[in-house]
Amino acid sequence: MIMTTRKRHSPEQVVRKLTSADRLLAEGKDLAAVCRELGVSEATYHRWRNQFGGLKPDDAKRLKELERENSTLKRLLADAELEKAALKEIARGEF
Repeated sequence: MIMTTRKRHSPEQVVRKLTSADRLLAEGKDLAAVCRELGVSEATYHRWRNQFGGLKPDDAKRLKELERENSTLKRLLADAELEKAALKEIARGEF
């Protein structure tokens, strides 16, 4: 049994592959053949279609940047909340 390594695609690559898939499907190829040509499973194709469906490569890149920024901000907020709770505990203990 051959194990394939998991390959991460950039958002731009995903959008390009979806565009290529649209072209191949329009030419009459079936989904299984298109997925084989793209080198992805049908489940991956459907997940990509749901996530990146109507995006252009630049839109996909911006979406990923915003998702990264959002996760950084959430982490900063969580750290600030923990610090605030710790300071409240200290203040309660002193008075």
